[in-house]
Amino acid sequence: MTETPESTTEITCPCCQARLTIDLSLGVVLHHEPPPQPTSVTDLKEAVEALKTETAQRDARFKERMQAEKDKGKVLDRKFQELLKKAKDAPSTPPPPRDIDLD
Repeated sequence: MTETPESTTEITCPCCQARLTIDLSLGVVLHHEPPPQPTSVTDLKEAVEALKTETAQRDARFKERMQAEKDKGKVLDRKFQELLKKAKDAPSTPPPPRDIDLD
Protein backbone atom coordinates (compact mmCIF):
# COMPACT_ATOMS: atom_id res chain seq x y z
CA MET A 1 0.00 0.00 0.00
CA THR A 2 1.36 3.34 -0.97
CA GLU A 3 0.36 6.17 1.29
CA THR A 4 0.03 9.62 -0.09
CA PRO A 5 0.98 12.57 2.09
CA GLU A 6 -2.67 13.66 2.17
CA SER A 7 -3.90 10.37 3.63
CA THR A 8 -1.93 10.63 6.89
CA THR A 9 -1.35 13.45 9.30
CA GLU A 10 0.76 13.88 12.39
CA ILE A 11 -0.84 15.47 15.44
CA THR A 12 0.59 16.42 18.81
CA CYS A 13 -1.71 15.68 21.76
CA PRO A 14 -2.45 18.90 23.69
CA CYS A 15 -2.69 17.04 27.00
CA CYS A 16 0.39 14.81 27.09
CA GLN A 17 2.41 16.07 24.10
CA ALA A 18 2.46 12.60 22.51
CA ARG A 19 2.75 12.45 18.73
CA LEU A 20 0.07 10.56 16.82
CA THR A 21 0.12 9.56 13.17
CA ILE A 22 -3.45 9.25 11.94
CA ASP A 23 -4.79 7.82 8.68
CA LEU A 24 -7.44 10.30 7.61
CA SER A 25 -9.27 8.00 5.22
CA LEU A 26 -9.65 5.18 7.77
CA GLY A 27 -9.83 7.36 10.88
CA VAL A 28 -7.39 5.22 12.86
CA VAL A 29 -4.13 5.86 14.69
CA LEU A 30 -1.26 4.31 12.73
CA HIS A 31 1.55 5.20 15.11
CA HIS A 32 1.80 6.52 18.64
CA GLU A 33 5.01 8.06 19.92
CA PRO A 34 4.92 8.70 23.67
CA PRO A 35 6.09 12.08 24.91
CA PRO A 36 9.66 12.39 26.14
CA GLN A 37 9.98 11.91 29.87
CA PRO A 38 11.25 15.06 31.55
CA THR A 39 14.30 14.62 33.73
CA SER A 40 13.53 16.66 36.80
CA VAL A 41 16.41 15.30 38.89
CA THR A 42 19.61 17.22 38.53
CA ASP A 43 21.21 16.18 41.79
CA LEU A 44 21.57 12.53 42.76
CA LYS A 45 21.46 13.31 46.49
CA GLU A 46 18.09 15.04 46.08
CA ALA A 47 16.76 12.01 44.21
CA VAL A 48 17.89 9.64 46.97
CA GLU A 49 16.30 11.84 49.63
CA ALA A 50 13.05 11.99 47.65
CA LEU A 51 12.99 8.19 47.40
CA LYS A 52 13.63 7.85 51.14
CA THR A 53 10.78 10.22 52.02
CA GLU A 54 8.43 8.41 49.61
CA THR A 55 9.37 5.09 51.19
CA ALA A 56 8.81 6.45 54.69
CA GLN A 57 5.41 7.88 53.72
CA ARG A 58 4.39 4.62 52.05
CA ASP A 59 5.40 2.62 55.13
CA ALA A 60 3.50 4.97 57.43
CA ARG A 61 0.32 4.68 55.32
CA PHE A 62 0.69 0.90 55.26
CA LYS A 63 1.03 0.73 59.05
CA GLU A 64 -2.05 2.95 59.46
CA ARG A 65 -4.11 0.70 57.19
CA MET A 66 -2.87 -2.44 58.97
CA GLN A 67 -3.88 -0.99 62.33
CA ALA A 68 -7.27 0.04 60.93
CA GLU A 69 -7.83 -3.51 59.65
CA LYS A 70 -6.88 -4.94 63.05
CA ASP A 71 -9.34 -2.61 64.81
CA LYS A 72 -12.08 -3.11 62.22
CA GLY A 73 -13.57 -6.12 64.00
CA LYS A 74 -13.67 -4.28 67.32
CA VAL A 75 -15.33 -1.24 65.75
CA LEU A 76 -17.96 -3.34 64.00
CA ASP A 77 -18.65 -5.30 67.19
CA ARG A 78 -19.05 -2.09 69.20
CA LYS A 79 -21.44 -0.65 66.58
CA PHE A 80 -23.45 -3.87 66.62
CA GLN A 81 -23.69 -3.85 70.42
CA GLU A 82 -24.84 -0.22 70.46
CA LEU A 83 -27.50 -0.84 67.81
CA LEU A 84 -28.65 -4.01 69.60
CA LYS A 85 -28.95 -2.08 72.86
CA LYS A 86 -30.87 0.69 71.09
CA ALA A 87 -33.20 -1.87 69.51
CA LYS A 88 -33.88 -3.52 72.89
CA ASP A 89 -34.54 -0.19 74.61
CA ALA A 90 -36.85 1.13 71.91
CA PRO A 91 -40.50 0.32 72.52
CA SER A 92 -41.77 -2.16 70.05
CA THR A 93 -44.90 -0.96 68.34
CA PRO A 94 -47.11 -3.32 66.43
CA PRO A 95 -47.05 -2.81 62.71
CA PRO A 96 -49.86 -0.67 61.34
CA PRO A 97 -52.81 -2.62 59.99
CA ARG A 98 -52.72 -3.35 56.30
CA ASP A 99 -55.65 -2.49 54.08
CA ILE A 100 -56.20 -6.13 53.28
CA ASP A 101 -56.57 -6.93 57.01
CA LEU A 102 -59.44 -4.45 57.41
CA ASP A 103 -61.79 -6.37 55.14
